[in-house]
Amino acid sequence: MSKSEMVELPVLDPGIAVPCCPPIAAGELSQDDAEKMAVMFKALSDPVRLRLFSRVASHAGGEACVCDIQDVGVSQPTVSHHLKKLRESGLLTSERRGTWVYYRVAPSVVAAMAAMLDLRG
Repeated sequence: MSKSEMVELPVLDPGIAVPCCPPIAAGELSQDDAEKMAVMFKALSDPVRLRLFSRVASHAGGEACVCDIQDVGVSQPTVSHHLKKLRESGLLTSERRGTWVYYRVAPSVVAAMAAMLDLRG
């Protein structure tokens, strides 16, 4: 495949949550569930990461090239570091196309975080 060919990415159904943790009101979290969720919430607790996550989530087409979102007031290596942390936590997925990396929000992971915080459960 040449660098100029377009690859169609699969689109996940945002209504389907990855089973992770029961709703917080359903009972005490297990140690494993608490650790899984803490990694994701910790990744979002940094203002630069939250801004980058927001930029990817709100970008047209549901994905963003790092070249389109890197202007958040920190150096490019720092942006790469924060995007790596968001990817490692499972909040973003990435795909390299030529010299650029494109990021997408992992909707099932975000849905699982929202389901865990649902106080009605």
